[in-house]
Amino acid sequence: MAGAVGGLGLPIRDPARDPAATRPSASALDPITMAMHLHGSFSEGAGSMEAHLSEARRLGVDVLWWTDHDFRVAAHGYRKAVRFDGPEEYEGSLWWRWEERRGGPLGPAKGTFVDDPHSPDEPGRALRLSAKGTAEDWGELTFLGSAWNRTYTTSVADTSLELDVLVESVGTNAEFLTELVLSHHPAAADRPAGQYRLRYVLNGAASRSRRAEGLLGVVELPAPRGRWHRLTLPLVEDLRALWPDMVAEDNALTEVRLAVRARRGATARAVADRLRFRRGGRDGDGGLALHRETIRRLAERFPDQRQCESLEVSLVRHLNWFGETVTMPDFDGPPVKDNSVAAAAEMVRLIHRNGGLASYNHPLPGGADAGGRLGRHLVETRALGCEIVEIGCGQNLGSLLQAFDISARNAVFFTATGVTDDHSGLDWLRQDANYLTGVWARSARIPDLLDALRAGRAWFVDPLGWRGELDLSVGDREGAMGGVLVASARTQQVRIVATDLPRDGVLEIVSGPVDLGGPSAATETRTVPAGKVRGGGYDLRVQPGAGRYLRVQVRDASGEIVGVGNPVWLLREEPPAGVPSERLLLG
Repeated sequence: MAGAVGGLGLPIRDPARDPAATRPSASALDPITMAMHLHGSFSEGAGSMEAHLSEARRLGVDVLWWTDHDFRVAAHGYRKAVRFDGPEEYEGSLWWRWEERRGGPLGPAKGTFVDDPHSPDEPGRALRLSAKGTAEDWGELTFLGSAWNRTYTTSVADTSLELDVLVESVGTNAEFLTELVLSHHPAAADRPAGQYRLRYVLNGAASRSRRAEGLLGVVELPAPRGRWHRLTLPLVEDLRALWPDMVAEDNALTEVRLAVRARRGATARAVADRLRFRRGGRDGDGGLALHRETIRRLAERFPDQRQCESLEVSLVRHLNWFGETVTMPDFDGPPVKDNSVAAAAEMVRLIHRNGGLASYNHPLPGGADAGGRLGRHLVETRALGCEIVEIGCGQNLGSLLQAFDISARNAVFFTATGVTDDHSGLDWLRQDANYLTGVWARSARIPDLLDALRAGRAWFVDPLGWRGELDLSVGDREGAMGGVLVASARTQQVRIVATDLPRDGVLEIVSGPVDLGGPSAATETRTVPAGKVRGGGYDLRVQPGAGRYLRVQVRDASGEIVGVGNPVWLLREEPPAGVPSERLLLG
């Protein structure tokens, strides 16, 4: 066969005369677009769930899978107390640190950890802050608190703060501030998009009051001078009062700042002690219940986007847990990652026992020959038992595709997906990893989405470069992408569905033997110009030999890969490890 590439023959007829490609109607499947790895306000970033939903609406994404870190949803190992014993202190083995910052016109200003005075309910030291303002504008001395691995940042859904304060000098031109930085939200009402803040102010006010100034909420609190006063900061209550149109629980506590500020020659001085984080509903699956309620409230505002609750299991090699229901893993000890294969494999078994699918997230190791080493690892562990592996993510795509091809050669069956792993909720298109995953599914209901992922009926795209669809058929078996055909025929007719290809782009047909040949890829690639894929379809004959797999990918005019499909395997006999029943195509 002149011009053949390995087991790939020439087109069996002129594509120009092909009828328009059809969807795999035999199974009544539709293309569903999904964002499969998203972190909202229950994780450690500044992104709100609302911001992600706004991006999904803008880009026409059907389904969002919320994959917040499990231990962050549960607030496991999270900071409970700060005792102000110095610039660094420990709760168990986990540190808390204060960083001093200055801004605006300041005269004498300092923050000092003092033995006396201190809260009557907290032995040890306290933090005295003092600053003199020298101009009309405010000058500010701030102490920014940070915790090991951001272990105070999660949703404020059940959170209030307590802080003991001794006011020494405040007034109209001198204030003590407790400022909490929250999540980024899209524009709403007359407010621009941006990150919200709550500022609790002691300035001699006689009573409690609230006011919203754009994205800043100001709560003035009474605190008599000269004696210790306990501030109680009910975050959700204040957020609801300040911005009634916001889902208040959809905010992460991203920063805690204590400050004094002054102007016009005044001096602000106060002593802070005994900071407590009060979280009321995280035991067991309590964090998931809070998460679920936040999803429910947001669904009223975004009825066209289906939200699916899932988890990123994060104290082992990171795994996403996709299922109709998820439950919180048992935690033992501090929130420190166990990177062993054994720990990850056990967590995969837990996911399976609960009826879920497991995804191996951002799996590429560092160092030389990362793709080859990952490929060997996936073959040796059979991808930890995962049904899904992130191939499009914030790691080197070429190396991940190398590992994908090594796995396919060795009959390790998993579904490749593409994700953003976004924690910001900003512009999805211009993230370093901006991939969306498409599946051929009966509906956007979770059971149907899981069926599609389990069977491999999936592809992923870089939506900045391409938003088309991919699929494969073998003979009259439509919707065969991800499938395994065990048959004795010497030749198989394969139809590739590739719609709306980029102008001046190409369709690449990647194939290789399925010979269980070990930790190397043996691929052959045929390039088909986009102009020859007419009507969204391309046909060819494949000679499987003893066994062959075939997948397709799309490049734009610049040569960048903007779409990747899952393979079909054409085998003479089942491999020794067998074939998942969901992938078997009738021979």
